[in-house]
Amino acid sequence: MNENYRRLAVRNPRTGADDYEIQAPGAASLAATAGRLRSAQKAWSRAGIEHRASVLRDWSAALLARPEPLLDALSTDTGRFLLARSEVNALGGMVAGYSALGRQLLADSPGRDSVTPGVFIRSQLVPYPLVGVISPWNFPFLLSTLDAIPALLAGAAVMVKPSEVTPRFVAPLMDSIARFPELAGVFHVFAGDGASGAALLDQVDAVCFTGSVRTGRSVGEHCAQRFIPSFLELGGKDPAIVLPGADPEQAASIVLRASVQGTGQACQSLERVYVPEQEHDAFVEALLRQAAQVRLNWPDMHQGHVGPLIFAPQAEIIASHLRDAVERGAVIRHGGQIESHGGGLWLLPTVVTGVNHTMLLMREETFGPVIPVMPYRDLDEAVALANDSDYGLSAAVIGDESLAQEIALRMEAGAISINDGALTTEVFDAEKNAFRLSGLGASRMGPSGLLRFLRRKALLIQRGRARDIAMLDESLAAAGPAASAVGER
Repeated sequence: MNENYRRLAVRNPRTGADDYEIQAPGAASLAATAGRLRSAQKAWSRAGIEHRASVLRDWSAALLARPEPLLDALSTDTGRFLLARSEVNALGGMVAGYSALGRQLLADSPGRDSVTPGVFIRSQLVPYPLVGVISPWNFPFLLSTLDAIPALLAGAAVMVKPSEVTPRFVAPLMDSIARFPELAGVFHVFAGDGASGAALLDQVDAVCFTGSVRTGRSVGEHCAQRFIPSFLELGGKDPAIVLPGADPEQAASIVLRASVQGTGQACQSLERVYVPEQEHDAFVEALLRQAAQVRLNWPDMHQGHVGPLIFAPQAEIIASHLRDAVERGAVIRHGGQIESHGGGLWLLPTVVTGVNHTMLLMREETFGPVIPVMPYRDLDEAVALANDSDYGLSAAVIGDESLAQEIALRMEAGAISINDGALTTEVFDAEKNAFRLSGLGASRMGPSGLLRFLRRKALLIQRGRARDIAMLDESLAAAGPAASAVGER
């Protein structure tokens, strides 16, 4: 094996076996790839938005016409089929949506007169030549392309390093890209580990990172040292407020799905639920009835609701949060036990009551299908509890729409789903910013999701008479205001 690469074993989340291997590139190999991408990026940028959109549209159509290799690998990576298919199917809409947005945002501007007399202003949007994307293991394909597609449409070249926990999809993805040589010249996805990701930071001009706060802080600090932008999408501890009078069955249905989808392994999963104290018991009973109907999708991946825990160490984090809560007086009403089936690790929806904000379960990101429910006395307390967090990624409010909007305006989070939960998994065209430790930088959604990969250059055109050296004559100031006006227009 080339000394620039390191062999790494990869665990299968459904069997627990190390049944795959990657070769993680070293710094020298990444530098060579970066140089190749930078060379091709110049022509890619000059080609214009219509051409770039056409290439990406043709590639995505070809991939979606025969998605089986990618889908099979992604399903093995994550241990689930339905969500893997939804990740792949999102590609077409993502390319179409950002292409339309790009045509609008990158259209030539006629320019304008400046407020400075005689000066005309034009502007140019200049892409960062090479964008680096480091994506996580929970939605590996979606969270790689969600940053890469708008960057490519902006005219940048892109290098993507997905998590080494879920790298199987990289090979079929690169096979699909290789069939379009122009795209392959500017779009490279590689399997690598943390050291590869650290090396990537030294090769690119802007970075998109999705992952933990701890690693995100390191990425941001490194980028700051290099004076390059970093766009950080980090953890969450999303609250849901159930309003007085909300239908308990409907509210429980929303909370259950938004907490358990993806086995709760999503940064925008609901991880704290606040319910009026007089309606707490009715809500919990509805939640328990519905949770009892949820099934693990073992042994058949195509049956059941809840897939395995993708990353084995996450199981211990979940278990430690539950132990801490129980030791502090909480009660597990459903689920609560990490199960082993076929070598994989699984957890049924876990409903916990008797919780408070001294518990890890209510303060730190759990990242599993765990639903702690806490009563509140009035809406002021509900808002205070929801805002009592180091995080501020997203949230939910369930109940009367008018009141829900009023409450949402008081909540400190980047996106609030009203009468639903975790809508940011479906809605990509609403700009939002993370609050507190949940992230930093321009929104990855909406127009900002594309514009963040571009720098604005101003052309300042003098159409009057340029001033000459006489304007620097100190005697003009002594002569008074009339003389000082010499050279003005």
